[in-house]
Amino acid sequence: MKRTVRCLGLLAMAAGVLVSCNTKPQNANTMEIDNALTEQEKQAGILTPEVMWKMGRVSSSLLSPDGTKVVYAVTRYNMAENKGQTSLYLATTADQAPVRLTDGVGNDSNPRWSADGKTLYFLSDRSGDAQLWSIASDGTGLRQLSSIDGGIDGFGVAPTGDKAFYTKRVQVEKRRSADLAPDLPQSKARVYDDLMARHWDYWDEGSYSHIFVADLAADGTMSESVDIMEGEPWDAPMAPYFDLAEIAWNHAGTQLAYTCKKLTGTEYAVSTDSDIYLYDVASKQTRNICKGDQPVDPRLRIMPSMPGYDKYPVFSPDDSKIAFGSMRRPGNESDKCRLFVWNSADGSMVDLTEGFDYNAFNVVWEGNDRLWFIAPIEATHQICRVGYVNPYNPAEGAADVAPEVKVVTSGDHDINAFSKAGDRIVAEVTKLSMATELFDVNPTTGELAQLSDVNAEIYDHVRMGEVRKRWVETTDGKQMLTWVVLPPDFDSTRTYPTLLYCQGGPQSVVSQFWSYRWNLQLMAAQGYVVVAPNRRGLPSFGQEWLDQISGDYSGQNIRDYLSAIDDIAREPWVDQNRLGCVGASYGGYSVFFLAGNHDRRFKAFIAHCGIFNFDSMYGETEELWFVNNDYGGPYWDKTNAVAQRSYANSPHKFVEKWDTPILIFTGERDYRIPFTQSLEAFTAARVRGIPARLVVFEDEAHQVFKPQNSLLWNREFFAWLDKYVKNASLENDKK
Repeated sequence: MKRTVRCLGLLAMAAGVLVSCNTKPQNANTMEIDNALTEQEKQAGILTPEVMWKMGRVSSSLLSPDGTKVVYAVTRYNMAENKGQTSLYLATTADQAPVRLTDGVGNDSNPRWSADGKTLYFLSDRSGDAQLWSIASDGTGLRQLSSIDGGIDGFGVAPTGDKAFYTKRVQVEKRRSADLAPDLPQSKARVYDDLMARHWDYWDEGSYSHIFVADLAADGTMSESVDIMEGEPWDAPMAPYFDLAEIAWNHAGTQLAYTCKKLTGTEYAVSTDSDIYLYDVASKQTRNICKGDQPVDPRLRIMPSMPGYDKYPVFSPDDSKIAFGSMRRPGNESDKCRLFVWNSADGSMVDLTEGFDYNAFNVVWEGNDRLWFIAPIEATHQICRVGYVNPYNPAEGAADVAPEVKVVTSGDHDINAFSKAGDRIVAEVTKLSMATELFDVNPTTGELAQLSDVNAEIYDHVRMGEVRKRWVETTDGKQMLTWVVLPPDFDSTRTYPTLLYCQGGPQSVVSQFWSYRWNLQLMAAQGYVVVAPNRRGLPSFGQEWLDQISGDYSGQNIRDYLSAIDDIAREPWVDQNRLGCVGASYGGYSVFFLAGNHDRRFKAFIAHCGIFNFDSMYGETEELWFVNNDYGGPYWDKTNAVAQRSYANSPHKFVEKWDTPILIFTGERDYRIPFTQSLEAFTAARVRGIPARLVVFEDEAHQVFKPQNSLLWNREFFAWLDKYVKNASLENDKK
């Protein structure tokens, strides 16, 4: 692939003043970012954790309405200060250097174009709290538009430019003892009468994310806001990720569609049933389009109650239709995400991907009768398109024939997001050997052409390992796609220590991803062959392959892992005496389970936030639909054969067979798989006399995000592998 070397920070634009990329804006809030490679790093030429944290992270790309420019955000980190800084950039074509639009004062994110393409709105904390700001596309006229007390979490400006929504937390219920018992001011209790006391990484203290609609004056300043969810005890966007893609303006600026799961307590904990709500600005009325009065017609072949996840509404250009993602089964976050369209004229719903056995997301309309979206296909992510057919209008096509989906792009890459304007598509693309970069996508041929090169210096000085695509036969005779990442400067006459990578999720595809937490190239750069199988239970190979894992954690998917490592271990360049096994979340469960069921294959294990004890996990986690779906039900239901099989195969039931050193990571703020699971596993290992190490991050949750925590994590990770895997039998290093 051709790489164009250029300085992303070549020009900085702030309030119309051009500044060289070496000039620091004179503002006390500015953080110095100097992530140039050292001479030592250049000479070494390998990816290290320190080098990886010098990479700029591209996100939030969006084409201008006329398709001539793309705005995007780049985040860079200062390791010494343990934080990052995000700025906005503009690019036009691959032949022209990008322009830095904002000046590096504070964090500028979530850029959105005005309908005429002359103005960019964005979220910035440059004045303290996060507020709505704007800047002209030529870099002039930087302005703060909102002054909301406490700041805002997100926003969206109506295409008409006269209104905006913003989101922020609102206190609705009393949870703290200070509110319930004001005569006991030193009490620090929280009080609950139902489930969901905590969620993901925070305790429920009675506040919820609400949507406010506000007027924008002629000069762009915000005023007169209305809480469209006043008094409601639920979140929009939905917890725990609060994704702004769950809210959308119509083009007329008269309606707002949003996603919400209007359930509470135990009902919330056991169900994924969210819906699309339509708010009318003039009447201030809200309706649920997923549980309304839409016609029930056998030609539609859908469940009109729409009981699963319904998310991500997108209005058609004429505002007559709303496309959204929909799952059929409540309590299953990994059901097929179908592309549905609701027609306001007759209330009809149609599934445009009924004959397409893959998920659909990142939906974009082209006109009023064609939609583009991303689908995971065979461990990659590709752009697809499909036409809209109204099932109640025979003139538009036969309702009993599913529309045909066209897969537009192909190749070993992940297209993680894209925007479309006219005939131009710009996408955010990753590979196992490349962090996110922007690419132009030919809408006819699907051909990709690189537009940005944010990390050119790193790629020019760091050698990546070869990625091989391999199909492995499983124990039940299926073919399983497995990525094999080789160390840089791989020599087939040598033998290498080898790692089995166990994916989390559990229903998350092992695709052409680039991760700043679990990076396969980073592992390979330290001298390891990495084996990453797309075992049963992962998307992009059809719903049957994905569904197999539910209720069968210890079954075929575990055998798939062993099929993959055994297959690659037969290669002459793999040292079978130096195998390790690593994974997080469900991958951490896999590590704990394999620790008692690996027949002495592995020399060391590493588990991050893994499930160890199914019985205690059921009572400790928060979203009970997760364990109900994946285990089969609660541990006390002795009549439930599926559940009882799951609990009988909990990793803690096999501790007596543990015989291998194990490193365990966890975060104190992880409430999905609470840190107590890791404590139980560590206790069991040490009481049994097995070499073990526990690393607990007091300020992290299910993942490690903070820069210095990440460096510590990587140092512990590779030190453990080097001690127990790489150096396990050095005499086998050469044949």
